[in-house]
Amino acid sequence: MNIATAHTLPPSITLIDLFGLRRARPHTRSAIMAIREILEVPDPRLKTVSVPVEPEEFNDELRVLVDDMFETMYDAPGIGLAAIQVGVPKRVLVIDLQPEDPDAEADDCCEDEGCDAKRPAHRNEPRIFINPVILNPADEVSTYQEGCLSVPEIYADVDRPATCTVRYQDLDGNTHEEDLEGLLATCLQHEMDHLEGILFIDHLSRLKRNMALKKLKKLRQAA
Repeated sequence: MNIATAHTLPPSITLIDLFGLRRARPHTRSAIMAIREILEVPDPRLKTVSVPVEPEEFNDELRVLVDDMFETMYDAPGIGLAAIQVGVPKRVLVIDLQPEDPDAEADDCCEDEGCDAKRPAHRNEPRIFINPVILNPADEVSTYQEGCLSVPEIYADVDRPATCTVRYQDLDGNTHEEDLEGLLATCLQHEMDHLEGILFIDHLSRLKRNMALKKLKKLRQAA
């Protein structure tokens, strides 16, 4: 996901296809990772309902997929990605909100000679959610201006439950439950929509959705 929000996001983040804190064990990236093509509307594969990862599929092939998804997400750049967005109809999500790191030296904003502008440094907090299920969504809603790596350069306000509980598996197949709130809750819900073949623009009125798609078409023609 790409997420522009009512709250200020770091300028280096384009937003959600969007996680990171606790895991049963650290995720170790493989030595060789690949940047995969991100599907974009109107690719019909984005409407696919993804299938669960079966017990026998928690293997090296799954780890390679997750590594490639992180590499693809960071390269985009984004803060979340669902497996179907790289053409794999499995219920797998990766997220990294990449919060600011106050202890790290600020990054250069540009490579232009004479440019002294700086931007805050960020740290990686990669999260992996396999076969996620949302439990107990709140009645209270939060509004974020969402975007999506599969609908590039398009943003719109979307209302979602402000908090929820998620049950998911890690790369070893262990099951966890976690209470989420704020941007993390919104990002998870956005990414889980992809698993059902739903894009954030599907939450808009028909008029706003058509306007967004027309704008995307013009941007592509101008590129």
